[in-house]
Amino acid sequence: MHKCDLERMSEKIRTFSKFGDAGHGGVTRYSLSPEALQARDYFAERMKAIGATIETDDVANMYATIPGSDPAAKRIVMGSHCDSVKNGGNYDGILGVIGAMEVLETVVEEGIPHKHPLTAMIWTNEEGSLYPPAMMCSGIVCHDFLPEDIAKNFKYEEKMQSTSVLDKQTTFGEMLENFKYKGDRKNRLNPDGYKCMFEMHIEQGPILEDAGNEIGVVDCVLGMFNYRVSFAGQSAHAGTFPMQKRKDALFAAAQALCHLHEEIDKLGYPELVYTTGELLIHPCVHTVIPDFVEFSLDVRHEKPEVRGQVLEIVQSLPQKEWAGCKCEIKEAWKRDTVYWDKKLVGYVEEAAKEMGVKHQYIHSGAGHDAQFAAYMMPTTMIFVVSKDGLSHCEPEYTSDEQCTTAATVLLNAVLRADAE
Repeated sequence: MHKCDLERMSEKIRTFSKFGDAGHGGVTRYSLSPEALQARDYFAERMKAIGATIETDDVANMYATIPGSDPAAKRIVMGSHCDSVKNGGNYDGILGVIGAMEVLETVVEEGIPHKHPLTAMIWTNEEGSLYPPAMMCSGIVCHDFLPEDIAKNFKYEEKMQSTSVLDKQTTFGEMLENFKYKGDRKNRLNPDGYKCMFEMHIEQGPILEDAGNEIGVVDCVLGMFNYRVSFAGQSAHAGTFPMQKRKDALFAAAQALCHLHEEIDKLGYPELVYTTGELLIHPCVHTVIPDFVEFSLDVRHEKPEVRGQVLEIVQSLPQKEWAGCKCEIKEAWKRDTVYWDKKLVGYVEEAAKEMGVKHQYIHSGAGHDAQFAAYMMPTTMIFVVSKDGLSHCEPEYTSDEQCTTAATVLLNAVLRADAE
C-alpha cells in the first residue's frame, strides 16, 4: 500500500484557500474569474514541476498527465472543479483536484510503477454560480452520451450565451474567448483516450460523521425531479379587502406546501429528501395581497418507484382547493439514478479496507461532474467526511489528515484500476 503525504496535502489546501479568500475562512471563486485563474496557474505550476504535460480543451477544462509504461494505454483520470459558490468553503470541488494532484506527485516522488498514463483534471464551471447552469462544461463535453432529456440542456452554442448573474450582460462565451486556459476541442475527455474516471469529494452531509466513518464508498448519484408549483389569485389592498373574499396566492401556497410535507412524510421513506428552496411572489408589496406565488420542489431518492409515489402527490395538487386560487404544476427537470461502475467501486472499498480506515457505502444526493462522465466511461466517486455535514458555506471543513486519508484511498484505488 502506498501513502500520500500529509505535508504536501496541507500545503496545497492552504495555498488554494488564498485564491478568492473571502475573509471569513472561505472563498468566492467564480469560474473564469481572476481568482480561478490564480488557482489554475498554481495547478499548472505544480504539475509541470513533476513533469506532467498540461492540455486544455475548448471550454477550458485542464488535464495534467504523467506517462505510464505503456504508451498505447488509455489514461486514468482523476479530478473535480476549482470554482466555488459565493462565500463557499475551501474543500468543495477543489479537494478533488488537490487529491488528483497528490496522487500524481506521490507516484512521481516514489517512482510507483504504472502502465496507464495518469491525469489530474480541473472541470470548468461546475457550480454555475456566475454562469448557470451547474455542471455546465461536463454537460457540454459529455453531451453526445447523455440521455436526451438531459442533453437538450447542455448544447454548446446555448451554454456560450449563459449570462452573468451579476451584470446580466457578460456571457460565458465572451469570458471564455479570452481566457488563458481555453484550448482545443480535440483535447476533451473522451472514451477513446480514457479508461476510467475517479472523483474525490467531501460528503457535503452528516452521514459519515454520524456513523463514525471517514470514507464513503459511493455507489450512485440519486435520481431526482424538480417541479414548479404555482398559484394564481387576485391582488387587492391589504387594508381594505375583507378576509372572506380574498384569493391570497401566498396563503394558498403555504397550505399546499404544508400538505406536501404531511403527505410525503406519510410515505415513510427515511432516505427520501425533498426541498423547497425558491419562492417567487408577485407583486411583493407589503400593502398588496399577493396574486401570484410559485415555489420549487426538489425531490431525491434512489428508487424510481419511490419518486413516482411522491410525484402522484404533486400531481394531485391542481385538483384540490387552495384558498380560492388556481394551482398549476410544471416539470422543470429530472434525472434517473446514476450508478457508478461496480468494479471501480470495489477498488475503492478494497483500498479503504487495506488501509484499515472506517468506511461505508453511501449514495450521493448532490450532482457532480462525474455523474455526466459516467455516461461516457466507467466512473466512481470517493467521499471524505465533512465536519457537521456542512458544505457550500465558509464553515465547511475536513481536517488535513482526513483529506490525506481520502487521497491515499484514491491513489490505491487508481493503482488497482491501473493493474487490472
